[in-house]
Amino acid sequence: MVDTLSPDSKTNDLNDLGGLPFDADTMFADHNGVYKPRIEKKQRKLAGKLPFLKEFLEDGEKLLVITTAVSPTSFFEQLTTGFVFVYIKRCLLVMTDRRIFHIPTNMNFKYRRSIAQIRYSDTDSIVQKGSKLKIKYKSGAKDLFLYVRRAERKKIRAQLPSLSLEGPSSKAGRRVHLCPRCSAELENDIFECPSCGLEFKSRKKALTLSIWIPGGGYFYTGHPLFGIGDALFELLLILGVVASLIPDAEFPDGAPDAAIFFGVILIFEKLITIYHANHFIKEYLTKDKEIKPVGHIG
Repeated sequence: MVDTLSPDSKTNDLNDLGGLPFDADTMFADHNGVYKPRIEKKQRKLAGKLPFLKEFLEDGEKLLVITTAVSPTSFFEQLTTGFVFVYIKRCLLVMTDRRIFHIPTNMNFKYRRSIAQIRYSDTDSIVQKGSKLKIKYKSGAKDLFLYVRRAERKKIRAQLPSLSLEGPSSKAGRRVHLCPRCSAELENDIFECPSCGLEFKSRKKALTLSIWIPGGGYFYTGHPLFGIGDALFELLLILGVVASLIPDAEFPDGAPDAAIFFGVILIFEKLITIYHANHFIKEYLTKDKEIKPVGHIG
């Protein structure tokens, strides 16, 4: 066992973690502050997914812990997607000495050009219990992150008492998304950056596509596997409605009851798609696939 940081790790050189400033005494150590090579290896691997993050950091801000988790997910989302929500709502959480970055990702924890922040001064309490990270804001709002990676749970719990939650609340007063290009705070339900004008996918278009195109809402929000499955199911339901209305020898007037049955299921399926798409849109998904962060503009 090594109880001190290696000379190479303790330099805190900016180029030592892909250009990200960090506190090596915390980041590469366990919950007792003991350096562990395996922890350094895991943290470096996660940091390799965050080269863009340096454009969002403030002067003097340092990373403390990086972990994987699942973004806040409503009970209805969990109910209607089953255990799949653990994969489609994956995210990275980055604790710094000033805030927590919430970074929604794909199933491979790859950046989706969506990033949010939780300033400690906006929170009333932060509790790590089991696999859950519970955050309560001074405004009364709450966030619950699920399935925090086991390897980082104790370390996060150990860091929480040292974080200062004092200070004035920000304008948002809660978790707020940032523009992936200029890092400005985004306004709730306004899908255009107020600083640089970057446009995001809109709730209105997600609604339109969910209604008129089978699986359209999922394709629009970047969930093609869900889109394919939803499209096939909706097409089967539409076929069922049409087939039920065609008269034959046994049913000369068709089978309107069957058509109503399939129609009701189709409507329910559409409503679920709309609900899911609406929640995905809240992650502020960019229309452009290539966004280069440039830091604060103006």
